[in-house]
Amino acid sequence: MPWVTRGLSDGIVTTRYPRRPDGYGDGFRGAVRTVDPSGGDAEEAAAVAAVCPTGAIHVDRAGVRLDRGRCILCGRCVAERPDRFAFDPSPEVAGLTRASLVVGADGPGDASELAEARAALARRVRALRRSVHIRHVDAGSDGAAEWEVNALVNPLYDVHRLGIFFTASPRHADLLLVTGVGTAAMVEPLQRTFEAMPEPRVVLAAGTDATSGGLVHPTYATGGGVGDVLPVDVWVPGSPPSPFSLLHGILLGLGLLDDRRRAAGGTSSGGPR
Repeated sequence: MPWVTRGLSDGIVTTRYPRRPDGYGDGFRGAVRTVDPSGGDAEEAAAVAAVCPTGAIHVDRAGVRLDRGRCILCGRCVAERPDRFAFDPSPEVAGLTRASLVVGADGPGDASELAEARAALARRVRALRRSVHIRHVDAGSDGAAEWEVNALVNPLYDVHRLGIFFTASPRHADLLLVTGVGTAAMVEPLQRTFEAMPEPRVVLAAGTDATSGGLVHPTYATGGGVGDVLPVDVWVPGSPPSPFSLLHGILLGLGLLDDRRRAAGGTSSGGPR
């Protein structure tokens, strides 16, 4: 059988993340970062903001701010204004607050708000330390994020090794992973799914559609993302988010990321390179 010989020749391909840094390489488009966050004059500010098709770039006197929650990683800003923007290869882009996805002149989000959110979430999920079950709901996506979610159970990422499993029943779920914009038709199913989950429970919005409503919003059928429907604990930007980004968000939401790294003897909280 060919899969036997292939397995013997390839060896173990499963990532060691998060115990050891692992990533996609320097050329990976994990997120966009600001190289020069200064504001400039009114004409320059307007020119910088105009390059983004989703309105993710905002410029004022304080400087340039980039909302990763609205960024679709098209690369237009990097191509047209390399003096201002560049790609960050780290897939560790999840945040515990919506504001933490905004980077630029003042750094990523509000530090005090982020610390408070982290402490509150840690207290709530303290019991979730072993077997964790995820209920995934597509609330109106284009299907791209679903491919990345499905990849979490393949031999490369294998979330089962971390005690993380997917379940079809919200009554068995600890974490609700939502992809898609949260269409009007999915508002009630999402709320019913959330209410059926036992406490403690975590909600993760995965992808640009879920975090901000996507490329075109609001419309007659969509709003500003999953946050308009449910209390979101973890925000994972990306169009679509990579499996490493999803895994980072899941571990962050469960309070397991730092524990796994400390067990491995590491202290870094930065993203894999």
